[in-house]
This record gives sequence, C-alpha cells and structure tokens, in this order.
Amino acid sequence: MAAPDVLALEWPRAKARLEAAGCRYETEITRSTRDYFQTDPDRLHVVRQRELPDGTISLTLAARLVSNIHYESLLGE
Repeated sequence: MAAPDVLALEWPRAKARLEAAGCRYETEITRSTRDYFQTDPDRLHVVRQRELPDGTISLTLAARLVSNIHYESLLGE
C-alpha cells in the first residue's frame, strides 16, 4: 500500500494520516540560517516527503512563518 501524500500538511495532521495507514516514518527539521523572518516552532508542516529503499517515509518539517501584517494595515486604517 502506498503512503498517503502528506506534503504541506501541518505535522499533527500528517502524523495522524501516516499512523492510520500503518506507515513507518522518520522526521528531520529544517531551519533557515537567518532569523530575518519570524517562525513559530510549535507549528511545523511537511515540506518534503520521500520513500526510502526500506519503505520508511522520510519527512522534512519546517516551522510556519509568523505573519507580521495586521489586517487593519491592509484596510488602510
């Protein structure tokens, strides 16, 4: 059975899908070398998914960017 496609999903949702499908997986977290953009380390999402020769699903996770744009500024208020 093929592993479910979890690319771009939030990590808790992706993990639930993989476990429901009975898939073995491993994760690694990638980070920017700069801190120019603020990220939320508690909101990981899948940015890469690949299947290893032994059938394990290898996932790369990254933190979501934190938006610094306020709704009011978009309205010109």
